[in-house]
Amino acid sequence: MTDRTFADLPDDVEATLVSEGPRSEPERLVARLRELGWTLGVAESLTGGLVAASVVSVSGASAVFRGGIVAYATDLKARLLGVDETLLDAHGPVHPRVARQMADGVRRAVGEGDAADVGIATTGIAGPVSSDGQPVGTVHIAVSTPLGSRVESLLLQGDRDQIRTEAAARAVALALDAL
Repeated sequence: MTDRTFADLPDDVEATLVSEGPRSEPERLVARLRELGWTLGVAESLTGGLVAASVVSVSGASAVFRGGIVAYATDLKARLLGVDETLLDAHGPVHPRVARQMADGVRRAVGEGDAADVGIATTGIAGPVSSDGQPVGTVHIAVSTPLGSRVESLLLQGDRDQIRTEAAARAVALALDAL
């Protein structure tokens, strides 16, 4: 075994990236959006801002995060996000197509001239009771990008806080999958 000194290190050691450990999913999402040069908007109903909060908790999120809309009331989904009122009348606010339209709508709403590149949306029933007959824990998450959109429909278990927290985490994970 030989003794090594700083003189033995490569000249470009300052440029070497060192990991500080595993990154959280919001950190990975912000990093991926930065790599792509894409921006993000978030539309939330049942999560009430949890998805946006998880993104803005990441240092450097301002480079990619345009903003979020918490459209808790059904009429705001139509007015602020452009969700089709006929769809809302026919199926209510907790429906996969509503989530998809929310994700598309937030891209337009927070875009700067052009639409934001990625929209994430959440809608569902966190409980403790359901107002429309669907089971508590019914959640629809959508991600919209220039390449298309996808919706994940879930039936989550737990109390209100657990359902909302899990839905927010699943929304970030779905966005990562889409990118």
